[in-house]
Amino acid sequence: MAAVTFRRSRHWTSAALPPEQDLRRVAAGLFAARQATAPEPRSGVASLGKRSRLFVLRAATPGVFLDGGDLGEILMPGRYVPRGTISGESFEVFVHRDSEDRLVATPEIPLGQVGEFAGLKVVASDPKVGAFLDWGLSKDLLMPVREQERRVEVGQRVVVYIFIDPRSDRIVASSRLKRHLNKTPADYVKNQPVKLLVVGPTPLGYEAIIEGAHLGLLYHNELPAPIETGQRLDGFVRVLRPDGKIDLSLNAAGFQRLAPLKDQVFEALVKAGGSLALCDSSPPADIWAAFACSKKAFKQAIGVLFRERRIVIEENGIRLKAERVHPKR
Repeated sequence: MAAVTFRRSRHWTSAALPPEQDLRRVAAGLFAARQATAPEPRSGVASLGKRSRLFVLRAATPGVFLDGGDLGEILMPGRYVPRGTISGESFEVFVHRDSEDRLVATPEIPLGQVGEFAGLKVVASDPKVGAFLDWGLSKDLLMPVREQERRVEVGQRVVVYIFIDPRSDRIVASSRLKRHLNKTPADYVKNQPVKLLVVGPTPLGYEAIIEGAHLGLLYHNELPAPIETGQRLDGFVRVLRPDGKIDLSLNAAGFQRLAPLKDQVFEALVKAGGSLALCDSSPPADIWAAFACSKKAFKQAIGVLFRERRIVIEENGIRLKAERVHPKR
């Protein structure tokens, strides 16, 4: 039997299921016909705060109940249930608690799951309760006051860790990130490509979570363009310090970066007729727009071209040497 998968949307086309008895009569014939060829339905493993594929057990007035295994029957509200859904069909769903603390399943895809870090926007705040974050579901995610590293404001984007509060068994968020990071020493290697989540600014640059595990730093003077809290980026490990701190970069280091970049600059010069209005003093944003690299990397690349005697660096730009614009025959 084909599984039904939904993608995230805040606007679902809902159709009320027929009364339970009518649905069962219609489903009985359809399901009997499919049973001969369909594999025996097996329940997925349901976990609070995680996505999983769960199978329909029965229909009811409020929706359909899914087999949650050890969690018991879990309701998927009728607004998410396609007309004609029958026992044995499966859905990719996210399991959470509704406003009355009942387990419910939704095909909506959250911006983060239990055990993950995510950059979320504050949509409401209560000084006694905490902040409420938009995490892609109809019900906002609570970040209790005790879990706030510092007070947040409505409209602010904050990086949080999502976990199950052992006191209430509810899914909550925490901006006290260090207690949730991996405590084991990092084993990255220099120039290793990594996935980054920007945490926020520091006097030296921006802190970023590496591969959902460790904390590193992107330095201001090496950023090719402005970045924002909660932004996900591809980066590289630049230095692993003896004290365990990790320096990061958005560009590959050394010759691995400069070789293709210098060729890219040279080709741009040729296509532009021999000159470009970019130089050591150009704004980083202009350099990024032209070559998607940092100002530091650009300066290193044109420095290599200059030492190879292929270009001339002028006050307001760079140009090819005359013999390269008009090669000798």
